[in-house]
Amino acid sequence: MSAAKSPNLGIVIAGLLLGILMASMDSTIVATAMGNIVGELGGMDKFVWVTSAYLVAEMAGMPIFGKLSDMYGRKKFFIFGIIVFMAGSALCGTASTITELAAYRAVQGIGGGALVPIAFAIMFDAVPLESRGKLGGAFGAVFGLSSVFGPLLGAYITDHIAWQWVFYINLPLGLIAFVMVVFFYRESHEHSKLPIDWLGAGTLLGAVISLMFALELGGKEYAWDSAMILGLFAAFAVLAAVFLYVETKAAEPIISFALFKKRLYAFSILCALFSGAAFIVASVYIPIFIQGVMGGSATNSGMVLLPMMVGSVVTASTGGFLMSKTSYRSLLIPTLALLVVGTGLVATLTPDASRLLVTVYMILIGLGIGASFSVLSTAAIHGLTAQQRGSASATLNFLRSLGMTVGITSFGIIQSHYFTGSLASMFAGGGGGGAPAGALDFKDPHSLLSPEARAMIPPEILSKITEGLSSSITHTFAWALVPAALALLASFFMGRQKMDASAAGDSAVSGH
Repeated sequence: MSAAKSPNLGIVIAGLLLGILMASMDSTIVATAMGNIVGELGGMDKFVWVTSAYLVAEMAGMPIFGKLSDMYGRKKFFIFGIIVFMAGSALCGTASTITELAAYRAVQGIGGGALVPIAFAIMFDAVPLESRGKLGGAFGAVFGLSSVFGPLLGAYITDHIAWQWVFYINLPLGLIAFVMVVFFYRESHEHSKLPIDWLGAGTLLGAVISLMFALELGGKEYAWDSAMILGLFAAFAVLAAVFLYVETKAAEPIISFALFKKRLYAFSILCALFSGAAFIVASVYIPIFIQGVMGGSATNSGMVLLPMMVGSVVTASTGGFLMSKTSYRSLLIPTLALLVVGTGLVATLTPDASRLLVTVYMILIGLGIGASFSVLSTAAIHGLTAQQRGSASATLNFLRSLGMTVGITSFGIIQSHYFTGSLASMFAGGGGGGAPAGALDFKDPHSLLSPEARAMIPPEILSKITEGLSSSITHTFAWALVPAALALLASFFMGRQKMDASAAGDSAVSGH
């Protein structure tokens, strides 16, 4: 029985959407609960690992589970992902120390690494061609919405119930998704059971862990030029080189370099990598600008980002609908151009900018990034056989996450450099022989986010600090124009394919 004609297809799709929502939301839902978690468990010096452990495990797992699903079947690895994710969630709620919580978050991340890429691959296996665009838009919209609802839900649960329920809420959601997929999805195409590329999997895992640890610890726990950080970067370089070599020799490589010979696939991957890096800058620094520079009262980042996310949902959905009518490139060029324009306009903001102006710029950025959530996921799998889609989808999601991770660290260094430098020059040039006592205690922009903290700073010092913060953020956005422009440039080279029945590989879907 073809999955495409299954009367239960709607139930299966709902289960897949739930899986994507849980996994993508869990990278943000914890952020607003961290204050309460650290207050109860302690370990202020280790709280960064609660988020990092999840991201490291999720990123490392994506390409591995994507490839395994191509070889041994999607359903069993999607179910594995749900079970591990739910087990990790249950354990997180029982954590009694911050170290335990970080370890349990890694278990969650392993499950999340299976859920997201395999959900996209199942959708393409199960859905007939004429419905793929519409559903691709829905999947992309859920992906974008999760970054709004994660912080909002996390804040509400933490304030009204208990932080443990930030994790326990995944149990009923996961159980529903589990039932929907286990009992209603019937996988029908054949899989090629080939040897697993264990060496490739091991070197990829080691490379990702080394890079993530270097980025998370550098400039915080250790200086960037310390032996620890340089050693981690060296380990990443060596393991990455070994991985690249191993993949050229493996019978079934985790990441197939043969796929990169396909023009549409290669440039879709580049678009995802660069647009992810540009988008994460907006997601992190616009709330800091509104709250730290403008003195906005919205302490919840989800509400601050709402205009941007609404814009992203509009173009994610529209892009999905139009994929069968026009080329992927024709959808991405105008939207990514909006991303470049929006990022450039944010780089011109000043401390006296109106909230309306910032909102308009945010909507432009949202409209600019939205189509990439739905269109790139479809373009990357275009023309591939069912036995290639899991790996292709996983590689796209892996490199988008890598772009975001490297982007936020790189741009964080840039923002911190400009902020520290502008404060030093402002106070040094103020005629008073340097900064007033305590002024440079506010080098961390997050200390300016609460009205209580701002009220403790003398007005003349606060105005200089906010001016320095504003300048550092606008400089950061000016640098963020680089990946935004590179994403736009990559879209020009994607070719003229659109989602149509002539695409090679689609016969593998309709006929399986």
